[in-house]
Amino acid sequence: QVLLVESGGGSVQAGRSLRLSCEVYRNGASINAMAWYRQAPGKQRELVAGIDTNDSTNYADSVKGRFTISRDNAENTVYLQMNSLKPEDTAVYYCAAEFWKGGGLTMSWGQGTQVTVAS
Repeated sequence: QVLLVESGGGSVQAGRSLRLSCEVYRNGASINAMAWYRQAPGKQRELVAGIDTNDSTNYADSVKGRFTISRDNAENTVYLQMNSLKPEDTAVYYCAAEFWKGGGLTMSWGQGTQVTVAS
């Protein structure tokens, strides 16, 4: 099982920046991709950004140009740099890992970190 530990959330004013970190404990697993999701109160969890083993990235339209996902393989950490934050970015942010298990792909989730953006 892959263990994920997020950090870096907090409360900021609109227009400011935050960087989320996700420490990845592979426990021998082969990871296919990493991603950040978020869930705002009363809304479904949505994909924010993803990065695969080739470092190809994808973003939700709502964060393109403002958020950047990256990873440091040496540190086994995935980051989400969030710039020009807006109140609508307020949510619990979850790190996720898609990894191979039993011949198929499965997901592991972190515990989540709260991001609150005040107007």
